[in-house]
Amino acid sequence: MYSVLIVDDEPEIRLGLKLKVDWECLGLNVAGEAGNGAEAMEWLAQHPADVIITDMNMPVMNGVSFLEACYEQYPTLRLIVITGYEDFQYAKAAIRNQARNYLLKPVTQDELAETLGKIVQELDGLRNERDQQAMMQWRLSQYYKEMKEHFLVHLVKEEVERESLLRERAKWFQLDAWESRQVRFVTAGLIERHTMQQERSPDKLRLPFEMLCREAAENSNGLYHVFRDANYAGLMHFVTATEEGELGTFVQNLHHAVTEHLGYEPAIGTGQTVTGLRQWKDGYLSALLAWNLKGNDGSNVIQQHGAMETVLSEETTKVLQRYVARGDLVAFEQAVYKELSASIAASQARFVKLIFQLYLMLDTMAFTAGITLESSEQLWLRPEQVWGFDTAAKAQQFLNKLAVKIMAGPEKDSLDADHSMIQAAEQFIQDNYMYDLNLTMLAERFNYNSSYFSEMFKAKAGKTFIQYITDVRMAKAVQLLEETMLSLWDIAELTGFSNASYFSSKFKRMYGISPSDYRVRLKSPEKFDNQLPKK
Repeated sequence: MYSVLIVDDEPEIRLGLKLKVDWECLGLNVAGEAGNGAEAMEWLAQHPADVIITDMNMPVMNGVSFLEACYEQYPTLRLIVITGYEDFQYAKAAIRNQARNYLLKPVTQDELAETLGKIVQELDGLRNERDQQAMMQWRLSQYYKEMKEHFLVHLVKEEVERESLLRERAKWFQLDAWESRQVRFVTAGLIERHTMQQERSPDKLRLPFEMLCREAAENSNGLYHVFRDANYAGLMHFVTATEEGELGTFVQNLHHAVTEHLGYEPAIGTGQTVTGLRQWKDGYLSALLAWNLKGNDGSNVIQQHGAMETVLSEETTKVLQRYVARGDLVAFEQAVYKELSASIAASQARFVKLIFQLYLMLDTMAFTAGITLESSEQLWLRPEQVWGFDTAAKAQQFLNKLAVKIMAGPEKDSLDADHSMIQAAEQFIQDNYMYDLNLTMLAERFNYNSSYFSEMFKAKAGKTFIQYITDVRMAKAVQLLEETMLSLWDIAELTGFSNASYFSSKFKRMYGISPSDYRVRLKSPEKFDNQLPKK
């Protein structure tokens, strides 16, 4: 809705104009009235407006002076002059001060509606243009790129939200068209070898390697999206919907660029083809498995055995995670040994892939709990270790060691452990504020009773869970208000608020001013800036 101010010294005329057209149907709202130009200027100093309908012959400050003041202070206001005086001087003043139309009293209903309709069309065009420019600016911002990358990581690592929300977020990052397309993930990294000289350690090449991968994605004109998973600091991941031949060319070019610039040959694994955003998790895992097998003895035999599909079902994975979360080592050992024995009996390929999948599951749980694995325990760093696990018992022993470490927690002292867990919970909120978070979900994630977790969070963080997440979301919303021209609906969606109305009420309660007024006052602390049309 656009705001309209009616200026006329006769109350009956103002009332007649208000009753003459269906304002709401036109997308307009009569926000205020004034009896002369001076009153109108006072009103404009305190309220935003998009359209002015004014008489010319008024006391105190006549129409000519008012139009000149509007043109000087509010040049983007749409001005409509209505007068009963057929004086050419008034017409010239209206034209000189960019009045949209010059209407003679008595104004007919159709005439006024037609004039207002044209102005609404102009305002809609400007608003659409402004929104497109704001979106373009937003998509070029570093904040947008970070949020897009975080969405990709969330998509392949966390439980996916309801379908409608998933599609809305995908649309935000121009991934909605990929829902029905066949995609593949690519994982690239530098594998550490025991024979490698220390000065050639991949750790020292991570930053330039990451820059090369990001540059390759940026040069692909949107055909490849790149992201980094914090669980695997030395790896970079791509998702693409290109054909196999084009994908092969991309992999070759990336391999050549890394080798030429870093003097180090990367390992690049390509996952299986998947369709549908909910299946991206499987595609990502298959790329990790392919990368782990890349360049190892026997890997060609395994990859020729079939696609890099996952071995462990999602249901079994959740059961094993539950055993670890509640510290049931015996149940975990029995379940893992059963899976390993069945896999090694089926084939060596299935056995190796299962070991990697179980390791990736435990590695993720360790990262979530804030537990750092030793170098010898990081199978993704030295994937050749897997070839030493030639029996189910050896593989189980390695995996059990990781499970025991996770069950023990980051600290022996319970108070320190609680403090570390709350820090991890705070970090999780900081990373996932835009998603649907609740206390029960977070407590279950960190294996705590909800009531105890709530009390502990408040004691350690100094505020309740709801207060904490609201503060985080509001801080991000303020950043978007200050740095972008995104609408309140867009900002509410991007920061995890249920809708724009709820966001606005929360914002006003916290800051004593509406989000729209806050944004306006950023441009002009002394008074409201009315240069942009309001919805």
